Amino acid sequence: MHLTTQRLGNTDMAITRVGFGAWAVGGGGWSYGWGPQDDAASIAAIRHAVGRGINWIDTAAIYGLGHSEEVVGQALRAMPVDERPYVFTKCGLIADPARPFDDPIRTLAPDSIRREAEASLRRLGVERIDLYQCHWPDAVGTPVEDTWGAMVRLQEEGKVRAIGVSNFDVPLLTRAQAIAPVASLQPPFSLIQRDAGADVIPWAAAHDTGVIVYSPMQSGLLTDDFSAERVARLAPDDWRRRSPNFQPPALGRNLALRDALRPVAARHGVTISAVAVAWTLAWPGVTGAIVGARNAAQVDGWILAGPLLLTPQDLDEIGRAIANTGAGSGPVHPE
Repeated sequence: MHLTTQRLGNTDMAITRVGFGAWAVGGGGWSYGWGPQDDAASIAAIRHAVGRGINWIDTAAIYGLGHSEEVVGQALRAMPVDERPYVFTKCGLIADPARPFDDPIRTLAPDSIRREAEASLRRLGVERIDLYQCHWPDAVGTPVEDTWGAMVRLQEEGKVRAIGVSNFDVPLLTRAQAIAPVASLQPPFSLIQRDAGADVIPWAAAHDTGVIVYSPMQSGLLTDDFSAERVARLAPDDWRRRSPNFQPPALGRNLALRDALRPVAARHGVTISAVAVAWTLAWPGVTGAIVGARNAAQVDGWILAGPLLLTPQDLDEIGRAIANTGAGSGPVHPE
């Protein structure tokens, strides 16, 4: 199928409006895992997504403590070089392999960034990372100027094509931008977690910084069949068990909002998942959305979000549903 593309910030990459998110394919056994995952199913899902036209994959060194990158690397090696998607990954979260369920350390020290980049290149089996991102702001005292200088050096050396950040606020973005342009920003953004629409997304739009939002389906909550019973069946090491959004009272509000999307989905002949993702893409400044899948069928559930254009009436109806359910926080309507 044909998927429209959009230039990512100041880069030379034109990316499809939806990309494959490889967080869950890292599997379980660590602090933010999604429970057990079959690698063959992951590789089949990646190949299916690329076969349907998706041209980028987003992963991170921390996902499965390197396992997600290894799985992505296996999928890439099975593809002809000229058919491979762009590969985006992230640095800055360091786990202790002996204590995988402890929260990782957030460090963006230059020497740590370089070690992570080299390890990611090996796991992915690529000569250059297309987009290298700081995963979370540093928490050990590294000035962002030192961090961003290290990212620029990796780009100058040809180890990475473009550099971006994830989960940065406007002050940090502004400081990084003063050193070198920020190619992309990756904020959490969904119908439930809408706060980025008030600050960092407008900032990015004003600075030619691309935006690829993550968790547009709120980690599965905004999918057609999710339920309170599904929460009870989550694997013991699935991080969502600890998330307030997956527990009462927020869970009830979130599922009520999901149900309010059914008429919109029916009008367009798509899934609720596709509507939820398309809503994030309707915001000015948003380039693309990272959407996870653990099997090929899940890809088919949301891929039509890319070409789906919600009408002003759709957006008004969704805005009223947000207000009526009281789900989440942040602005309710794209400007």
